[in-house]
Amino acid sequence: MNELVIFLPLLVPLCAAVCLLLTAKSIRFQRIGGVVGSILTLIASSYLLWQTDVHGVIVAQAGGWAAPLGITFAADRLGAVMVFISSLMGAAVAIYSLSEIGEDYIRKFFYPLFLFLLFGVNGAFLTGDLFNLYVWFEVMLISSFVLVSMGGKKNELEGGLKYVCLNLLASALFLAGAGILYGKLGTLNMADLSVKIATASEPTWIISGSMLLLVSFGLKAGVFPLFFWLPASYHTPPVAVSAIFAGLLTKVGVYALIRAYTLIFTPLFGEIQGILITISVLTMITGVLGAASHFEMRKILSFHIVSQIGYMTLGLAFMTPLALAAAIFYLIHHIIVKTNLFLVSGIVIRKKGSDDLARIGGLYKSAPWLAALFFIPAFSLGGIPPLSGFWAKLGIIQSGLDIGAYVSVAAALGVGILTLFSMTKIWAEAFWKKQPEHAPEGERESCGDGHIAWMVIPVTFLAICTVVIGLFGEPLFAFSERAAAQLADSSEYISAVLDAPETGGHE
Repeated sequence: MNELVIFLPLLVPLCAAVCLLLTAKSIRFQRIGGVVGSILTLIASSYLLWQTDVHGVIVAQAGGWAAPLGITFAADRLGAVMVFISSLMGAAVAIYSLSEIGEDYIRKFFYPLFLFLLFGVNGAFLTGDLFNLYVWFEVMLISSFVLVSMGGKKNELEGGLKYVCLNLLASALFLAGAGILYGKLGTLNMADLSVKIATASEPTWIISGSMLLLVSFGLKAGVFPLFFWLPASYHTPPVAVSAIFAGLLTKVGVYALIRAYTLIFTPLFGEIQGILITISVLTMITGVLGAASHFEMRKILSFHIVSQIGYMTLGLAFMTPLALAAAIFYLIHHIIVKTNLFLVSGIVIRKKGSDDLARIGGLYKSAPWLAALFFIPAFSLGGIPPLSGFWAKLGIIQSGLDIGAYVSVAAALGVGILTLFSMTKIWAEAFWKKQPEHAPEGERESCGDGHIAWMVIPVTFLAICTVVIGLFGEPLFAFSERAAAQLADSSEYISAVLDAPETGGHE
């Protein structure tokens, strides 16, 4: 039964994607199948989350070979909640796409690729093997590259080229780091690596491998100075694609960093803690300054992905129980809020034909409901109480004060103020000011409101989630503390993986 629980969030999107490939000629079936497949994935991931919170770490050995020889899948609280929140965003974006994704994209296999992307993301969160994490990264990369360049427009191809080139570089660094570790330790199972690194006699080679993985994961997460590919590509594809990218893909890199330095490289963390704190602070600052300098909604939001990643990695860098819990809480909050803000930008484009703040305005008067739906995630991102972003930032700041990291805390507070400035700029330009009189042809009310309800439903739902997490955040933070406790003491994870019995099959 445990095997089925951990494999369901992988099998459901994979089987749904294959079914959609076999019925590619039916546009109606593609839309229905894409939404149904995403919702079923969410149901499967919800059950996995409940099981891991009640029963602890769940392990499955693919093919029946016991660790460290076999292909291990392991779900602790962090992995399970990341699978759940990713599946939730997948379902929300799939419903949203019913309004935005046209028949030309559907005929190019949008929904199978979307489900393959969820398949890759969930696999990355559930794998217990470093090499297979690389494989899941490649599944994500293939799907996401096709999605980002599917339209064939010049800006999409340019953004897709930058995206794939930098991610291929990250993959090469990943392989180099993994190769060093395998050459010295003879294993890539994460739990086994943790045990062997703790007793290794040649730490220099291991540190070299860990640094290569730090650069690889950092590039995928979009940290300083490796973030430049992200704002160059995330604003180019359709909003449904941008939203799922913004919510999930960089968070896989953050997850990999957390997993690496709370499980695999724990004995070496002191060697890189100062580096990680510095990188995190610079990531926050450069990201928010980039956002402040731009005047298009999706470009502003793309730079804010970078700045907010800095808060998450800062929680990892502080490495206290409160800091790890705050980082997990921040991950969950940010995935919801950032996905929602991109979805809101799509409604703005639908109503005004553009997200260039210089060319739009008057939305507060013409669509007050949209103003409210923007206000909630935007000011949550800025850390305004009692929304979810306030508690996320408060946890990071409190943990920094506890260890005397006053410079980092000051930077976090300053970045929060500048984030609020960026959100206020969008509010003032898109919603508060009057519509410019001489907007270019085709950029004022260029899109009708047909089927716009499919866009509003997930945006409203995610806004409600943000308010609920803010007003009733204690259960989620308590869960984050339980997940952080599992990370801080990895013995449960290690024993669950290495002591798991063979699950049959081979001779």
